[in-house]
Order: sequence, then C-alpha cells, then structure tokens
Amino acid sequence: MKLTFEPNLKYQRQAIDAVVGLFEGQLPDDADPGFSGVIGNRLDLSDRQILANLRNVQAANELALSKELDGGMHFSVEMETGTGKTYVYLRTIYELNIKYGFKKFVIVVPSIPVREGVLKNLQITHRHFQTLYSNTPARYYVYDRSKVSQIRGFAASDNIEILVINIDSFAKDENIINRPNDKLNGREPIKFIREANPIVIVDEPQNMESEKRAKAIANLNPLCTLRYSATHRNRYNLIYSLDPVKAYDMGLVKQIEVDSVMEENALNGAYIAVESITATKTRVTAKVTIDSNCPDGVKRKTVTVRSGDDLYRLSGQREIYRDGCIVEEIDAAGGFIALSNGQILHTGEQKSDTSDEIMKFQIRRTVEEHLRKELKLHKLGIKVLSLFFIDRVANYRTYAGDGSAVKGKFALWFEEIYNDLMSNPTYRQLDMYPAGKVHNGYFSQDKKGRVKDTSGDTQADDTTYNLIMKDKEMLLDMNTPLRFIFSHTALREGWDNPNVFQICTLNETKSTMKKRQEIGRGLRLAVNKEGMRCYDRNVNRLTVIANESYSDFARALQTEMKEDCGIDFGNRIKPKRDRVPVTFRKGFEADPMFLSIWERIRAKTTYRVEYDTVALVARASAAIKAMPPIAAPAIRSVKNELSLTGTGVTTTYKGEKITALHAANYPVPNILGYIQSKTELTRSTIFKILDRSGRLGDLQINPQLFMDTAAGIIQHVLQELMIAGIKYVQIGDCAYEMRLFEEQELEIYLDQFTFSVSDKGKTIYEQYVPLDSSVENKFARDCETSEQVKFYFKLPNWFKIPTPIGFYNPDWAVILENDRRIYFIAETKDTGTPDVDLNKLRPDERLKITCGKACFEKSQSTEYRVVNRVGQLVD
Repeated sequence: MKLTFEPNLKYQRQAIDAVVGLFEGQLPDDADPGFSGVIGNRLDLSDRQILANLRNVQAANELALSKELDGGMHFSVEMETGTGKTYVYLRTIYELNIKYGFKKFVIVVPSIPVREGVLKNLQITHRHFQTLYSNTPARYYVYDRSKVSQIRGFAASDNIEILVINIDSFAKDENIINRPNDKLNGREPIKFIREANPIVIVDEPQNMESEKRAKAIANLNPLCTLRYSATHRNRYNLIYSLDPVKAYDMGLVKQIEVDSVMEENALNGAYIAVESITATKTRVTAKVTIDSNCPDGVKRKTVTVRSGDDLYRLSGQREIYRDGCIVEEIDAAGGFIALSNGQILHTGEQKSDTSDEIMKFQIRRTVEEHLRKELKLHKLGIKVLSLFFIDRVANYRTYAGDGSAVKGKFALWFEEIYNDLMSNPTYRQLDMYPAGKVHNGYFSQDKKGRVKDTSGDTQADDTTYNLIMKDKEMLLDMNTPLRFIFSHTALREGWDNPNVFQICTLNETKSTMKKRQEIGRGLRLAVNKEGMRCYDRNVNRLTVIANESYSDFARALQTEMKEDCGIDFGNRIKPKRDRVPVTFRKGFEADPMFLSIWERIRAKTTYRVEYDTVALVARASAAIKAMPPIAAPAIRSVKNELSLTGTGVTTTYKGEKITALHAANYPVPNILGYIQSKTELTRSTIFKILDRSGRLGDLQINPQLFMDTAAGIIQHVLQELMIAGIKYVQIGDCAYEMRLFEEQELEIYLDQFTFSVSDKGKTIYEQYVPLDSSVENKFARDCETSEQVKFYFKLPNWFKIPTPIGFYNPDWAVILENDRRIYFIAETKDTGTPDVDLNKLRPDERLKITCGKACFEKSQSTEYRVVNRVGQLVD
C-alpha cells in the first residue's frame, strides 16, 4: 500500500503560509553562482522589512506581536505531534523555491530516530510533491561522512538541495565536516554549506539548545532558521501555533483513553522500590519505597536509607521485612543497593510479589482491546497495531548457550494470552495466523546479530530504526500478519505509525518516558488500506495501558503540556509568586470587641474519657461480623477517556475489570500484636472481639486487609464510646498567646472563596479572609452586612481543641448583640439542607463536632453551634 497525502488541509496551509509570508517583497533569486561556483540563497529584505512581515503573520495567526526580532532570524512553528509537522516543513521548502527561488536547505535533527523519520518522509512524499510542483527538480540525502564530496554537489547545484544532518555530526571541531579534506582541495566541507547561505530547518530544537549546539547551527551561516516542534523550550518569533488542545478540539489527533492497571488490596508481601541514590562527599543515601505500618493501616511510603539500615525497623516492624532486609551496600556508581538476603535492586527497580502478575495483566488488556477494535475496523479496511514498550530486551528475547534465540517471558505470556483469547468464538474470525507470526520485536543488535538494550542514540540503533521505518507501509498492509510490536523504550521519538491504537509500557524499572512521548507514538489519525486518512472520532481512539492510576497519568500529562507548550489551563497549576499574605488590622489586639470573646475562649483544655469494656467487645465484634467480605488481592483495570480542554486534562469513566490474584504463602502475622499497636487495647480484649465476630477465617484470604479492616472498625467503635463520655477540663493557666496571630504568617491564593473585607471595624483582618468553601464565603459576607453581628473572625488554624481522633479547629468566633452580648463558636457546614443535617457529614466530622459541644458546654457566656448561615445563630 501507499500512503495518500491531502494537499489542502487548512491548518497545514496556514503553517506553510506563515513561513512564506515572512519573505513578502523578496524578489526571486536568479541563481547567479559566485566566484567559487557556489549557488546560494540570497536575501534582499532588511531586518526592518522582515520584522514588519513577522508582525503581519503573527496578527493573521492571532499570536502576540514581536517588538523586535527575538534572537535574530529564528522563527518558530509549533505543531502538536501527529499533525504532519514534517510534511509541513518539507512542503514549505517547495513553496519557498517556487515563490522566491530559494534552493539550499539543511534539515538539522537531534537523533538517529528523528533522522530516519525525516528520510522516510522525504521518500514517501517525493512523488506527491513532484505532482504538486510540476516535477521541480529536487534532491535529498542524509549526510555521510565517508562521502564528503556530496557537500560540494549540494553547494554547486542549481536545483532544490535538501541535506539532512544529525547535530552531532558537525557540533565538534574534530568532526570530519569541520576538518580540511584532500577530496575538497584541502577545504573544510562545512565551508561549502556556509557559502550556500542555506535556510536551516531545525527539527525538535528543544534538544539542541546547548551553547555548543546553538553555536554549531549558527556556524552553518543560515539565511534563517525555521524551528519546528510540539515542545519548544524557546519560542523565538513564534509564527504559528497548533497546541495539543487545539489539535484535539479540531479532531486532528486521536482521542486518548487510559486503561489503568493497578494492584488492589495487595499489601501482604515485602514491596521494595529504589527511587534514587544520592552521593555527597561524606555519605551515600538512597530513597526507597516500602510498605509501612501507619496509624490507619499499612501504607506505601518513601524513606531515606544508609548502609546498615534495617527495612524491618523502618517499616514499623512489619514481619515480612524481618529477615534479609538490611541494607548492606549502596553503590552510587553502579546505581544499586544490596540487601542482606543477597538481593540487588537498581535505581528505578522494584521488588513486588505482584509485578509479573500486573505486567501479564497489562498484556491481556492490550490484546483484548486490540481484538475488540480489530473486529470493528477490519471490515473498514483499517489495520490495527499495538505497541509494547519494554525496558529490558531479555524479557522478550534472549539466547541459549548455543546462541539460538529463546523467547523471553513477555513473548511467552503474549502467545499464551493470544491463544487463550483466540479460543473464544467471538474472535474466531480474526484467527488467521499462528501466535508466533502476529508479534515481533524491533531492537538493536550486536556484531553477532543478537538483540540488546541501547540508549536510543548509538550507532547500534541504526539497524533498528532503518528496519522499523522502512517497514512502515508493510506494517499497514492488511495481509501482513504482524500486528503486535515490541520495542525498547529507547524508541521514543522519530517513529510513529498512524494505525497504532494501543500503547502498553511494560516496566520492571520505573519508566522515565514522558507521557507526551508515550502517546506521541500513536496520536496520528488512522489510515485505511488505500492509504486514505480516516477522520471518524469513533475510530480514532488511542488506548494507553498504564500501570498507574488514570488520575496520575492525566495530572502528569497536563503538567507536561503546561511546561512544554506553555498552555495556561486557566491557572489550575498556580505559581508560588501568585500567593498573597493574610494580614491583620493594626491594633485589633486592643479592640474591646475582640478581647471580650478572646478572653473567653483562649484557655487550653484537655479531656478525660470513660468507656465500658463489655460494651466495646459487644459492639466491635458485631461490627466486624457485619463487615463486607474480605477481598482477595487483585488487579483492577479502570478505563477512562482523557479530554483536553482549556481548563485542563479531564477524565470520563468508561468501565473497569478486576481479576483476583493467586493466593501466596505469606508468613502468619501477629494479628493481636498488630491490632494492639493501633488501638492500645489489651490482647485479651482484642481476642474476645475477634473470636466473637466469627470472622477469623477471613485472615487466610488476605491477612493484611483483614487486620487493617478489623483494626479500623475496633478503633471507630472505641472512639465513639470514648467521645460519648468525654469531659473537658482547663489545663491550669495554659492559654493561647496573642503573639501567635503575628508569628504564624499565612499566604493564600486568591480564589472564588476568598472574602475581601470592606468593614474592617467588625473583624481582625486588614484585607482578606482565607476561606475554603462557598458556605464560608457566604457566612463572612453576611457577618459583615448583618446589623446583629457586632464582631466576627475566622479562628486561626493553630486554634485547636484536642480530641481522641486528633485536633479539631472550629470555624468562627462571632459576637451578636441584642439586649445583651452573646458569644458564639460557630462551625459552618453545607449539607444541602435548610439546616445542617449531621447524618450527612463524615463520621469523623460528626465525632469532632460532638467534642466541640462538650468543650464549650460548661461556658456560661459562649455557645457552640453548627450552622450553614448567620441567621441560625439568631434563631
């Protein structure tokens, strides 16, 4: 098949016209060779004329107008991945030649994959451009250091000459292109390029911003540089912008779905992940993530370790870490830590009992998604491809002692899953080829032809990129069995395929791939068997199978878009400089109104509790007996569609699936000791509760989940009993000091909840009241305007009442005045009802409100009320 190109796409024409418009007024070049025989580009326009043209182009494209030529003759075109950036700049070459006679063009690329992508585009668009531009003679080639005479041909030719060159081929003085060459009469090859005064097209310029690389590009003596990228670091003289949100809104790229594959209720094993290693002059440390005992159950947390640290101690004495988890060595140079059980973990690597299960489940979800789409799209003549990124080639293919290739675990899992799904009658019509024919790997090879891990920009990668780029049309052929592509994560840019509908990243180590790199391999709109682009949004859906939550994926993608493209997203990501200080009115501390209530509430208190153990055992055992069934460890996948809007990356729920994990032989936990550490009850009381619940058998299903659930229930029942009998007493002469108002500085972001003070005499604030909800904002406004409210202020966050479930910070202090003064401590809540419905509040909120009432119940002049409006204080 051959790809078909559409010559009249409006957004591409706009990008092309933006460049052509820069040279409005330039007379066509008559190709007069100089003394040296070089035919170069000539610019007749002054900087002033270029600036005027630039501003006209920017105005036409609704961009900010430049006041001067930023950085000189550098012009930036921003186009989202998958929208035809390479086609645009290649066609721009022909347009500049037809209108102005420019002939010499150098395309500078940052890496091998980008270079191969450009070369492939030159090959497949050549006939298309020849048809459009009446067979205008044009020659293209990749710079080859062994053929430096081609550079002389580039300079002397009277036709369009397009030279593609990697930045690293000419950025160093020792590069062959920068050294005198006998084949060129002792001249440096680069001088021929310089004399041609080429228009330099910089592909992915954000990768060439270092001083050395920028100097190398300037050394080409360009007439101008045209910078094309989806992720500019510097937008010098921006002339066209098609950012991700615009591309998504216009239907120019695929819609994105994220199928999140995550472990669930699987905290029984000894999870260890090495996040980073840091070396200083005096010590070496590592950040390690482990599962740790926390007050509210086992939680995953990151700790800093040194040699000799015991993960058993750092985990809060979790039994699963007791043996063999002492950090014996941290090697910064090698990037690994060694444990006393002999295990070695490198940076980014994790040890988990469920790692293989999760990756296997990711493969299954990818194949399922692929087959569902293939059932739908095969009849439309659209071939479906899936791409797997892996971080270790050996997981897909390795070698036996005799040198023969052996399938790695990913290949074995894939074929097992594929054959299993093909046995389903639903997919029988797709079962045209054996499993071994529908998948293959694209990896770099050593001198013996063995595949290997590489960084993505080495000499060894040439064969990989040549193969995958040259096979682009073959991959789209309906009669080619290959549908599932495995590749090393080094293949990040420069290659994509319009019919990649699934992307799955399988990692034993933490992926460093950016989200935009990941989805970029599959954003391009699909094509059918005739090579025609399809615009149906129901067809163009890219599914990313990720081993992280969809919300984390969306958040990271949004952050990258803000950083890479400068998209505002309505200031949802706020810079620190936008914060404003909350200041107090001068002299408020001497205001009689303020002092009249402050003196009544400033005393610090403590509490005493009483509860009946018999009642505790009865209520807790009944609650545990009634708790839902304990779930076995599982893997859950949740699919969400991502939408790119002006307000950010949002998600829409599409469905989910859960698969139970096989039971493992975990050590029997010390259940009584564990629950005792959470509740401080005696072991005999805990045993009575568990025994009477009749649920001890659930311990075998999921030990950690059972212990955490039971401990949580016992804690809640205990807290209810304690708070029901709570009594508050003043702590001697202890009280909050006035100086805390000034010492505890507060900065806030101004938002829709912030209240701006008009009547400063009724409160302690100079300008802003920091609030967290619309009900608080309404309460503050009503306090200021109400004739019955004489004084009010938001209680500072350091004003706290101790409770058995943590400290509690009430909302407001208010003074009302009718015939006498009434002082209120007010808690504002919105439950969507005329009066506050306590039953609609969270259990911990209700318990803290009970404590608030108990704390102020003995006060003769201060009342505590829970309200949603000022009028309820008057009722």
